[in-house]
Amino acid sequence: MSEPKKTKRTVQKIVFFIVAILLLLLVVLGVTGYRYFTTSLEPLNPESEEVVEVEIPMGSSRADIARILEDNNIINSAFVFNMYIRMNEEEGFQAGYYKLSPSMGPDQIIDRLQEGGAPVPQESVTTIPIPEGVTVEQIAVIIGEQTEFSEEDVFNLLENEQFLQEKAEEYPRLLTSAMEAKEDTIYTLEGYLFPATYNYYEGMAADELITAMLKKTDDVLSQYYAEIENQDKTVHEVLTMASLIEREAVEDEDRQLISGVFQNRLDSGMPLQTDVSVTYALEEHKERITYEDLETDSPYNLYQHRGIGPGPVNNGSESSVQAALNPTETDYYYFLADLDTREVYFSETYSQHLQYKSEYLD
Repeated sequence: MSEPKKTKRTVQKIVFFIVAILLLLLVVLGVTGYRYFTTSLEPLNPESEEVVEVEIPMGSSRADIARILEDNNIINSAFVFNMYIRMNEEEGFQAGYYKLSPSMGPDQIIDRLQEGGAPVPQESVTTIPIPEGVTVEQIAVIIGEQTEFSEEDVFNLLENEQFLQEKAEEYPRLLTSAMEAKEDTIYTLEGYLFPATYNYYEGMAADELITAMLKKTDDVLSQYYAEIENQDKTVHEVLTMASLIEREAVEDEDRQLISGVFQNRLDSGMPLQTDVSVTYALEEHKERITYEDLETDSPYNLYQHRGIGPGPVNNGSESSVQAALNPTETDYYYFLADLDTREVYFSETYSQHLQYKSEYLD
C-alpha cells in the first residue's frame, strides 16, 4: 500500500473515532441533561411537612420568582423551574405572601402563585369563624371581639347606602333581589354573609371583610343561580327559605323533609308557623317560645303572617340552600324536634303532631 493511501485511511479512522466520541458525548450529555431536568422538577423533599412563608414582591419576573423559591428551599433548581414555566408559557403570577412546602411539585406551586397570595405575612392573620345559622347581629359581635372594629362599625357599614349600592353593582346576581326587598327587611345583608372562616389582618378595612363574606356567598351560589331562575324564584326567596330550614333542622338529612313540609304549607295556604321567625322578630334566641311570643307584631312572625316573610332570619349553610331548592315530596304538614335526642318527628295530621308533642316535648 502506498504511503498516501495509508495516511488517508489513518486520517479517516481518526475522524471516525472523533465523530463517534462526539456522538457518544452528545448522547451522554443529552441523557444527563434530561435526567437533571426531570429530577430538578421533582419535589425537593416529597416527605416534608414543613411549610414556609414566601414573599413574592410586586413586579417580580419569572426568573426572580424561581430564584426566590430556590433561596427559600422550595424547589431544586431556579434555572430548571424558570425553563419549565417559560416552556409552558405560564403567566399570571401574583405578588403576595404564600405558604409553600418543599413537598410541592412545580404545577402545584405554579397554580398557587397564580391564585394570589395574602397581602400581609400570614403570622399577622387572624382567622374569624362564622358559624352556620348566625344572624347579622351575632356576626357583628364576633367581628367586634376578634378585630379592631366595633359592633357599631359593622352596623354602620351594613346600613351604609353607598356601600350597599356598590356591592349590588359588584354582585348583581346575588344582591339585586335583596336590594328590591330592602325597605321591608331589618338588615339588607341578613342571609348574605356566608358562614365560613375568614382571614383578618391588621390594617384590613371593615368593607374588605364584609366583601369577602359576600364574595364567598356569590361563589357558593354560582352553581345554583341557573336552578333558581329555572324555578322562577329569586335569590332572596331561596336564602329566606334556607334560613328557616337552617335553624329548624337538627341533622342534614332532615333539611329536605322540612323543606317539603314548608312547601306543603305554602301550597295549601297555611302559615309556616316556624319558631325561628318568632325569635328573629323578638330579636333574641329562645329554646322554647311562649303563647305570648306568638302574638308578637312583626312581619317576620310567620305564625301571624302567611308566606316566607320579608327576608332571611340568619345566614344559612349551603345544605339549607340545596334543601330550599329541592324539597322532598311528602304528605307531612307538621314536625317537631327533640333537642335532647336530636330526633325530628314528622306528622301528616295535627292530631298526630299533638301526640308527638305530648310524648317527646311535654
